[in-house]
Amino acid sequence: MTQQQSPILIKNGTIYSENSILKNVSLLLKEGEIARIVSDDDINVDDLTVIDATDLHVIPGFIDGHIHGARGYDVMDASEEALDAIAHYLPQEGVTSFLATTITQSFENIEKALVNVAKFPNKPYQAELIGIHLEGPFINEKMAGAQPKKYIIQPNKELFKKWQKLANHQIKTITIAPELDIDGEFIHYLVEEGINVSAGHTDASFDEMKEAVQHGVRQLTHLCNAMKGIHHRDIGAVGAAFQLRPLRSELIADGVHVSKEMLQIIYNNIGSDRIILITDAIRAKALGSGNYELGGQPVKVLVDKAILHDGTLAGSILKMQDAAFQMFNLDGVTIQDIVKMTSTNIAKQLGIDDRKGVIAEGKDADLVVMDSKLTIKYTICRGQISYKGN
Repeated sequence: MTQQQSPILIKNGTIYSENSILKNVSLLLKEGEIARIVSDDDINVDDLTVIDATDLHVIPGFIDGHIHGARGYDVMDASEEALDAIAHYLPQEGVTSFLATTITQSFENIEKALVNVAKFPNKPYQAELIGIHLEGPFINEKMAGAQPKKYIIQPNKELFKKWQKLANHQIKTITIAPELDIDGEFIHYLVEEGINVSAGHTDASFDEMKEAVQHGVRQLTHLCNAMKGIHHRDIGAVGAAFQLRPLRSELIADGVHVSKEMLQIIYNNIGSDRIILITDAIRAKALGSGNYELGGQPVKVLVDKAILHDGTLAGSILKMQDAAFQMFNLDGVTIQDIVKMTSTNIAKQLGIDDRKGVIAEGKDADLVVMDSKLTIKYTICRGQISYKGN
């Protein structure tokens, strides 16, 4: 794409701002930020690029807080080429920023991936890499899912300190099994360091989840998957998502990891304020059916899912706009709800809502322009048109 330097004016659209839905206003984007929200088009700016958003909706860009790869590349490839390819592709599905997500692997391979992210330079026209989601290896072997069991270890504060230093403090979220941290010391340390602690690949009971929340856990990783479900004598981690209000929950809304009926039940019980849509996508995303790899394990991709040799789901091939569409088709879900679930909630969870997740003056100009069926017309990353649809 050719270099684009001029400010952008988005006019005639329906704008989902921080606190309201705005019509008959325009957004002026300048130097990577939302410079002004104005009630008319009388703006004296030279070399203005105009986007006519008549009959379209303007919402904050999607933030994917859990993605392993796309287009043949994986975060664990530990190369600038891999991160470049992922960041370049993501605006096509409305993603303007993301957490590069690791997998349970050898110390050597995890460390290579962390160092690679730490030195990665974000580039124009691409989704912004905003940090690392360390998924494992401090998880429960009983709920390993597609995480390689042979590399699973007990919580280790000194090892995490080493990894965070290698990552130049870019680890923003960590998935752990909280029941393995018996006295809560590890979780307390992580919280003190400003890490978003997410319970996942966990066999925790409801009582153990209550204790984990007291220690500082504030999120659940891919709700319903690789965790204890609801039983009438112990409602487990899934029940904790329903009952414990400090928790937000990641959700893979592809109709495969969680059925459409369960998506509706989750929405009815949790609501849009506590759901964080993710893809958990692997390198096979956007490449179609075939044979691939995840964490050193062979993965077979079918039409709608990725599986290991034993049928275990292995991440997803989900696109963020498809996750949003699945939720939008549920009873009671509005575009305002989609904004929360795709952007605002994760921005708050990561403590970056001072610049992302909402449309307001002075915030990053990360935006999606879409029609009423959630078809993406434009994705704007930090004030630059990074994708233009049909």
